[in-house]
Amino acid sequence: MGDVAQVAGVSHQTVSRVLNDHPNVRPETRARVLAAIEQLGYRRNTAARALVTRRTGAIGVVTEDSPLFGPTMTLIALENAARGQGMYVSVATVTRWDVATVQASLEHYLDQGVDGVVVIASHDEAVRAVRSYPTHVPVVMVGPADLDGDVHTVAVDQYAGARLATRHLLDLGHTDVLHVAGPDVWLDARARARGWHDAMLQRGLRPRAPVAGDWTASTGFRIGSRLVTADRAGEDQLPTAVFAANDQLALGLLHAFAEAGVRVPHDVSVVGYDDVEGAAHFFPPLTTVTPDFAALGRLRLDQLVRAMAGEQPEPALVGASLTVRASSAAPRA
Repeated sequence: MGDVAQVAGVSHQTVSRVLNDHPNVRPETRARVLAAIEQLGYRRNTAARALVTRRTGAIGVVTEDSPLFGPTMTLIALENAARGQGMYVSVATVTRWDVATVQASLEHYLDQGVDGVVVIASHDEAVRAVRSYPTHVPVVMVGPADLDGDVHTVAVDQYAGARLATRHLLDLGHTDVLHVAGPDVWLDARARARGWHDAMLQRGLRPRAPVAGDWTASTGFRIGSRLVTADRAGEDQLPTAVFAANDQLALGLLHAFAEAGVRVPHDVSVVGYDDVEGAAHFFPPLTTVTPDFAALGRLRLDQLVRAMAGEQPEPALVGASLTVRASSAAPRA
């Protein structure tokens, strides 16, 4: 910083003000300092800064080692929000959600001296791991809507999103809306199933039992094929609409129906959840729930920053909207 000050012809304090984006610096002075920084290739000594401020500017993130759309978009939104506030993100991926694996990741971040940790998971085991680990930095968990203790939470309102999807189908005139559910060990999957179930009951309808699935298109394909086979064998009538717990399940259903000659939406309407990249180009284009991932990123970072400052932020929920495309329509006559 002394070298920068000498080249720019300013004081050490002025260089510090420019680096910290202080408003009381004349534009021409700021320009000289920035030019000197570029000329000298100056970089902050983050280790020394951390000793003074007791802050590293680093946030640890624990997320799943998988291509699932929701966690991936959540991570991207968090990283963008953190970078906007001058922080950087260190990511650890886990291959399975068990207590030992999650707690090992948390221990790793404590050794690194991060200012806080974000855990992107709504898996039961991840919740148990975080709740039972005595961390010494703020932890925000993305997924659960509310937890007791020192873990702060922020989540998409999965229940409301599922009700939105189901009501869309009911408003079109469907009375037989089947739900293809996600894994029961995921809080998101259970919340989406409750939203569908309650929306059906509120219209005075008795819903079928949901079909258990996971998050994959291959499972959606197998379920769709079984539904068609049961219908043609006279064992169980094909529903007029299906609400899938995510877009990958919906993609598998669309594939199975197309292969069997079942027309979507003429014979069966299909609605998904997540609005993955490419959902508008499924055949037919998929009606789906669109979570506000950008707002989720801003909220979770805000919670973490407030917790780092010693505050107790309230649990937060982020909304979702419905993107209507060609895969849903009024039921067949």
